[in-house]
Amino acid sequence: MSPASTEASTAPVDADTRLAPGRPGHRRMSLALFAAGVATFALLYSTQALLPAVSADFAVSASAASWTVSAATGALALCVLPLSALSERFGRRALMTASLAVASAVGLLVPFAPDLEWLVALRAVQGAALAGVPASAMAYLAEEVRPKALVGAIGLFVAGNSVGGMSGRIVTGWTAQLWGWRAGLAAVGVLAVVCAVAYRLLLPPARHFRPGTLDPRALARTVRTHLSDPLLMRLYAIGALFMTVFGAVYTVIGYRLVEAPFSLPQGVVGSVFLVYLVGTVASAAAGRLVGRMGRRGALYLAVATTAAGLLLSLSGSLTAVLGGLVLITAGFFAGHAVASSSVSRAATTGRAQASALYQSAYYLGSSVGGTLGAVAYHRAGWGGTVLLGLVAVLGVVSLTLYGTHRARVAARRVGPRPAPKRSVLVAAGGSR
Repeated sequence: MSPASTEASTAPVDADTRLAPGRPGHRRMSLALFAAGVATFALLYSTQALLPAVSADFAVSASAASWTVSAATGALALCVLPLSALSERFGRRALMTASLAVASAVGLLVPFAPDLEWLVALRAVQGAALAGVPASAMAYLAEEVRPKALVGAIGLFVAGNSVGGMSGRIVTGWTAQLWGWRAGLAAVGVLAVVCAVAYRLLLPPARHFRPGTLDPRALARTVRTHLSDPLLMRLYAIGALFMTVFGAVYTVIGYRLVEAPFSLPQGVVGSVFLVYLVGTVASAAAGRLVGRMGRRGALYLAVATTAAGLLLSLSGSLTAVLGGLVLITAGFFAGHAVASSSVSRAATTGRAQASALYQSAYYLGSSVGGTLGAVAYHRAGWGGTVLLGLVAVLGVVSLTLYGTHRARVAARRVGPRPAPKRSVLVAAGGSR
C-alpha cells in the first residue's frame, strides 16, 4: 500500500464530513432548523400577544392569564431533560419530528378550549411536546457541524426562534383584531404545521449520531457531572436570568400598550413584535461578536444593551418605549446565542443532557419571568416589571464577573508553562 493511500485511510473521516458553510447539506440543514425554530417559538408564545384579549374574554387578571404562557414554558423546562435522553436512544432528527408533529396537532386544538383551565392545560401539553426540539437541536448541531461554524449555526437556529416569536405574535394580533383571539391561535397552528412539514423535508440525515442506551443511572451520572461543572452552572444561570428579563417584558408589554396613554388596538400591539427582527440579526451576528470581543466581552455588551433598553422603556413616549424594546431584544438574543453555544462547546460528553439542562434553566426563567413580571405589573405598574428585569441583569453581570475572576485565579495558580503546553494553560484559565 502506498503512503498516499495509507494517509487517506487514516484521515479523520468525521472531521471531513461535518457540515460547514459551502459544503453539501449545510444550506438544507440551516433552513430546516430555521423552520423548526419558527414553529417552536410561534407555538410556545402564541398566547402572549393575546393576553389582554384572553383576560377580557375570561374576566381574569393579567397574572391569571399569564399562566397560558408560563404553563407552556414551565412544562417545556420539566420535559426537556427526559426527552434529551430519548434523543440519545432514537436520534435527534426523529425526536424533533415527533415533537413538532404533536405540538402542531395540539396547536389546532387550543383554539377550542372552553375556559381558562382547559386553555392552560392544553398549553402545558403543547409545551411538553415542544421540549423535544431544544432537547435535540443543539446536540444535533454539535455533532453534525464543524466547531468553527457552530456558533453561527446555533445563532441561525436562535434567529429562527426570533422569527417564530415575531410572526406568531403578529399573526395572532391582527387575526384576533379581525376575528377574535381563538382565530389568532388557529392561524398560528396552521403556520406551525407548514413549518413542521418543511423541516422534515429539508433536514439531512444525521451522519455522526451514535445511539446510546436508556440507562437511568448513566443519565443521572451525566447530569451530576454537568451540575458539578462550575462553568456550565454559570451558563445555565445566565440563560435563566436573560430569559427572566425577556419573559417578564414581553408578557406584560401588551397590557401596557393597550392601556392609556398609548391605547393601541390589538393588531397594532401584535405588530410591535416586529422588533423581533432585531433579535434575528443579533443572534446571527453572535459568532462575529464573539470573534471580536471574546465570549465574556460579548456577554457584557449584551447585558449593557438589555439594561439600557429597560431604562429607556420607562419613558412615557411610545417612540422611546419601542426603542427600549429594540435594545432589550437585541441584548437578550445576543446573550442567549453566546451562552447556549458556550454550553455546546464546554460539554465534551453528554452534550444532549448539557444542552437540555441549559434549556430547562432557560425556559424555567421564561416561566418565572412571565409570572413574576405580571405580578409586578399588577402591583407596581411597568416600573415594577422593569425593576425585576434590572435585578436579573445584575445577576448576569455578577456571574460573568465571578467567572472572569475564577479564570484569572486559575491562570495564576497554573503559572507559566513551556510553549508546548500553552494550550493546556489557556483551557484551564478560560474554560472553568
